[in-house]
Amino acid sequence: MKDRYDVIVVGAGPAGSTAARFAASGGASVLVLEKDRDVGYPVRCGEAVSHEGVVQFIEPDPRWIAATVSRFRIVSPNGKSIAPRLDGTAYVLERRIFDYELAKLAVREGAEIVTKAYVYDLLRDGEDVVGVWAVVKDEKVEIRSKIVVGADGVESRVGKWGGIDTTTSIHDMESCAQLTLSGIEVEQGILDFYFGEHVAPGGYVWVFPKGKDSANVGIGISVDQAKEKSAVQYLEEFVQKKYPNAGILTRIAGGVPCAKTCDKIVKNNIVLVGDAAHQVNPTSGGGIISGMIGGMIAGQVIGETISKSDIAHLKEYADRWHKRLGWRHEVFYGIKEAISAFSDETLNKICEDGLKLPEEKRTVGGIFRTALWNQPSLLLDVAKVFFS
Repeated sequence: MKDRYDVIVVGAGPAGSTAARFAASGGASVLVLEKDRDVGYPVRCGEAVSHEGVVQFIEPDPRWIAATVSRFRIVSPNGKSIAPRLDGTAYVLERRIFDYELAKLAVREGAEIVTKAYVYDLLRDGEDVVGVWAVVKDEKVEIRSKIVVGADGVESRVGKWGGIDTTTSIHDMESCAQLTLSGIEVEQGILDFYFGEHVAPGGYVWVFPKGKDSANVGIGISVDQAKEKSAVQYLEEFVQKKYPNAGILTRIAGGVPCAKTCDKIVKNNIVLVGDAAHQVNPTSGGGIISGMIGGMIAGQVIGETISKSDIAHLKEYADRWHKRLGWRHEVFYGIKEAISAFSDETLNKICEDGLKLPEEKRTVGGIFRTALWNQPSLLLDVAKVFFS
């Protein structure tokens, strides 16, 4: 490790590694600092991604694909279900292996990665940020750089140190928990989503298969709802009822920012990507692919910025992000707000109405349009998302 780079990326998750990869391929010298001792650990998500999303960045590999799925099923509060078609294929990942491979791609482009490297502040020269302070191998070090990328997760400290408001309002923060279960019967090739006031008020429970007898079973509810009863309690009750004899292999819990993208994702020479920039899909809570897209755009702009020797060019990142995905996330935020307010009666009716649709119209877009029929102001926005 040197003491000076063009770019320092704080965090080696999918967004951080992808930002590092594209910045390095653009000619920048890049250092990635990861606070944990292993890239990809601990895993903090449901691990589901679309084939179309993945192949933008890496060829699918059975080593990091735990399951391939082509359908998803919505289970309403009364127990009825509908299984609309997925437009394509999705995967449930083995994130520990997947994240390793993303990091390797960054290294192949010339980026350096150091684990067990804890960044505790920005390095300043007067008002200017000129790098980071970090603890590496139990030693405090200063590492200089022209640009610092915050890929350090929810409510990014890098962003806050750099003067960017990364706070998520309680209303937009989802309280999430997940168990990886083994020794259970789980249908292959399908992702299950359970809705209802007694299951996951204002959110949903997911069951994502990971082999013939294993699955990620998780929950996401608003922090407002979790004040009355925690996400962990709801999840444990669901598992006890549906999978009473399951073996529990892992437990995770945390917050997911189901909000619009941060008002600022660039300030001076500070850039935010992934969860740090609130690049999570507000409706689904999924952030792997959208974070990687954010990382790719940021990395490309960073490479151009270093080549031009013009820090002001970094502002292009925010514009490109909004044009690519940011505007869609604003629409998804409106959809989330509408769906989270649905009563059990409304959810039951949506499922029943969906079952009346002809088979060829039982698609993701078709179900959303049915769900939002009583929210006509959002229908045009939904159409824009699914048909543009």
